[in-house]
Amino acid sequence: MNTLVLACAILLTVICVSLSAADASVLPPATDWLVNPATFKSDVRFDAARHELTIENGLARRVFRLAPNAATVDYRNLVTGEQILRATGPEAKVTIDGTLYNVGGLEGQPVQNYLKAEWLDQLREGSNPPAYRFAEWKEEPLAARFPWKKRAEWLARDYPWPAPGKQVVLRFVASDAMKAKAEVPEIDVHYAIYDGIPLIEKWLTIRNTAGKTVRVNKTIVETLKVVESESSVEPNTAWEPPSLYIETDYTYCAMNGKGANQFTVRWLTDKSYGTQVSYELQTPCLVEVAPQFGPETDLAAGAQLTSIRAFELLRDGTDRERRGLAQRKMYRVIAPWTQENPVMVHLVSNNPETIRKIIDQAAEVGVEMIILSFGSGMNMENADAKYQAKYKEVADYAASKGIAIGAYSLLGSRGAATPADNCGGPGARVRFGTMPCLGSTWGKWYLSQLQSFLTNTGFGILEHDGSYPADTCGHTDHPGHRDLGDSQWVQWTAITNFYKWCRANGVYLNVPDWYFLNGSSKTGMGYRETNWSLPRNEQEIIERQNVFDGTWDKTSSMGWMFVPLTQYHGGGAAATIEPLSEHLDHYEARLSNLFGAGVQACYRGPRIYDTDATKAVVKKWIAFYKQHRDVLDADMIHLRRPDGRDWDGFVHVNPQGKEKALAFFYNPLPEAIEREIRLPLHYAGLTEKAKVSIEGVAPETVTLDRAEAVTVKVKIPARGRTWVVVTE
Repeated sequence: MNTLVLACAILLTVICVSLSAADASVLPPATDWLVNPATFKSDVRFDAARHELTIENGLARRVFRLAPNAATVDYRNLVTGEQILRATGPEAKVTIDGTLYNVGGLEGQPVQNYLKAEWLDQLREGSNPPAYRFAEWKEEPLAARFPWKKRAEWLARDYPWPAPGKQVVLRFVASDAMKAKAEVPEIDVHYAIYDGIPLIEKWLTIRNTAGKTVRVNKTIVETLKVVESESSVEPNTAWEPPSLYIETDYTYCAMNGKGANQFTVRWLTDKSYGTQVSYELQTPCLVEVAPQFGPETDLAAGAQLTSIRAFELLRDGTDRERRGLAQRKMYRVIAPWTQENPVMVHLVSNNPETIRKIIDQAAEVGVEMIILSFGSGMNMENADAKYQAKYKEVADYAASKGIAIGAYSLLGSRGAATPADNCGGPGARVRFGTMPCLGSTWGKWYLSQLQSFLTNTGFGILEHDGSYPADTCGHTDHPGHRDLGDSQWVQWTAITNFYKWCRANGVYLNVPDWYFLNGSSKTGMGYRETNWSLPRNEQEIIERQNVFDGTWDKTSSMGWMFVPLTQYHGGGAAATIEPLSEHLDHYEARLSNLFGAGVQACYRGPRIYDTDATKAVVKKWIAFYKQHRDVLDADMIHLRRPDGRDWDGFVHVNPQGKEKALAFFYNPLPEAIEREIRLPLHYAGLTEKAKVSIEGVAPETVTLDRAEAVTVKVKIPARGRTWVVVTE
């Protein structure tokens, strides 16, 4: 069982005692921001005497010295007092027309292990490579990265977009030494700090004031010389992860953040750090954020280019649950569409009459979304007006019942209509055998056709399989890109612009890839498809393992699961749920597994129910989810991972809700069990007393222990489940 730390107040008291009075500016807050973030407001301050600009929110602080050039000189986690920065450096780096330039930066520290305050006035401008000079700063309001048309009925609560916070912009211009050699653009470096979370966003705007076309070869958005997480003299194959977690919007080819961000967030060694412990100078203590390739984009005079964005989350502990809670909070702030969590089914037919029948069934039991699944025969690439009109009638009928409808489309692992429009040519990288180039004639047509189909039919969902996996293309005759160098940037821009169009027009996105920061709401929770060919009882436990494991770095709403009602891959009758009424106990187990976790699944088959008894079971669990939606869509605390040998479960916590917590327990054993289970309730916002109700019975008032937890005694039926609701 995962054991949480003692109550936050006790922990903070210990930290406070360890800090000296002289460092009172970084005393940790008395309130845990993961429980009550409301008091942590963003602020911008300028100290003209010290030439320092500060952004902070009570949880994170970043300070810039603006003379003789601009550089970060303090980057602090205010919860722990931890300093992130060990040495100064440039604020960014760009390569333009083949020449590398630093953007700002100061140098001259005697050692790079730490940066003393008394050294700041001695720092000087760097000159190798040439550096852009700081010109001015200004504060600007935060703007939405792109429009989002909310579906309030799928949200347990409203989320502001953009999230509240502050933004400052530092403008950099070419130094005299740079002007003597070339005309180059101006660069704005943007920093946004958000209320209620130790999170800072950073990106660049390159404005071509050079009066001629320039080529932007590379943009390094962030470069930080950070304090090492551990010191190891000898080579180390398993370095301690840093307390600074960075995610970007330039992600691809993974269903988890660690995998998706490995291409843009690189932890590097720093050979200039000669006083580190590592004998071979191998400590990963320099982080850089940049696309793997490009952009290699030609920028016309007067035009501008916006870089990728880095989102820097300051972690305040090593506890896996707390780190996960912080990361999940980040998605609610910077990608709130991920919290739309409609009840969905997948239909394996494109017959309009069959679709109408499942729409009627969906309306009866409370399903909110129907997706015409892979294998249904639905073809969104069909531009025929009569074909589209036929499905517009279906979509209008679904809308009359309060249900959204959409379809599946495959992009990756297939070819374009014309082979010459696939990624290829000298130096091309293709991950999955064949991939249409989104800068080719066909690729541009494909995205335009999807947009047209969604518009003409009124479809409100796109399940986009094989989304762009960052393949490169060496062809030089495709209309959308020049050659290999700019092919990745062009294709990534094309797919993300399309996804942003979808969100602006209320189209929900299921994408089996990490495109959350560009509009996707769900990816796979993480499962092996052939496991749905196993006997039904084994599917139940593995399903719960997948949910337990998949929700460490995703909210429950961000990952879908899969329930094949008809045979999928294989397994025969032992693996199959249809006929539903003949396997109703198993069908209910799958429904309770998922709705009890707040997780939606692709229930894939020809129907939702086959008898009144089946209908009643489906309706019961959808009603359970909707009744407790506010807490089920909130944060999850992991208690015991499924292993088939004893109970497993978790507790949802919602400190701002009426229901403060809802625990769900499962019993995989063939006999009923009685267990005493400890519920940690710190993250539910409860400190002293609570009311506990088991399966809706009259609540009992209980007293929490010093760690803000309570032990409950529950009876769990054989191969069954039970739940506990906790209120204030």
